[in-house]
Amino acid sequence: MALSAMMVPVSAAAECADQPGACKIEAGSYELQLPMQSDSPAPVVIFLHGYGGNGKSALISEHIAGPILRRGYAVIAPNALRRDGSGPRAWNFHPDFRTGRDEYEFIRAVLADAAANHNLDTSRVLLSGFSIGGSMTAYIACETPGFFHAYAPVGGNVWRPHPLSCAAPVKMFHTHGWTDSTVPLEGRVVGSGFTQGDVFHALGIWRQSNRCDQPRANVFSQTGMFMRRAWTNCAPGSALEFALFPGGHTVPEGWADMALDWFEKHVPPVTN
Repeated sequence: MALSAMMVPVSAAAECADQPGACKIEAGSYELQLPMQSDSPAPVVIFLHGYGGNGKSALISEHIAGPILRRGYAVIAPNALRRDGSGPRAWNFHPDFRTGRDEYEFIRAVLADAAANHNLDTSRVLLSGFSIGGSMTAYIACETPGFFHAYAPVGGNVWRPHPLSCAAPVKMFHTHGWTDSTVPLEGRVVGSGFTQGDVFHALGIWRQSNRCDQPRANVFSQTGMFMRRAWTNCAPGSALEFALFPGGHTVPEGWADMALDWFEKHVPPVTN
């Protein structure tokens, strides 16, 4: 309740078809929060929750939705389906185990529904997510890079067996905790035949996809506690950056502003 109260001055809760609560489409539901009213269409951050979470958890987080809304973005937080109908919510992200709902089409339908009912700038959409929401983000970026304009997973990326390649260059900003033991940087076995990926190997896939001329990063910086490295000698229109912070499996304070600074650098608003 305290977090919700903190967000009231910077946001306006959305309603769908005059009904409060989650927005509903044929394939599922999503949460939506808008910045304070503006004459200009709001750019969009789509945030995919982690295993067992839900879209509302992103909206009540001062580390996620709070800074995004204050900067004039809308936050769209889709809901994954429950496993076996009543289990924890989980994204159908891994290419070797996909059954049921097409998450790619669902997320795209969510954006289309939100844009049809609210004043959104669909020319500036950042797809992000945490944990397996980050992994879902990474697979969309790899397989259908043109779905959205940039991608910013936190604490999750592609899994083993790692993709051999991705479809095209992308704008990718991955953030991870140094002491993450839930999704370690090297990955871990979480079930029979189901093994998390190695973040450093994933960065190699992104370098290859972005046609970077060197495996090493060439730009280093620090934003607060975030140690950052970027590869800039890559394909025109692409972007690749990695931020490491001294923490565990979480979306840390300061992430949202850092990610939006990066997004605005690489996907600036269109000026007339």
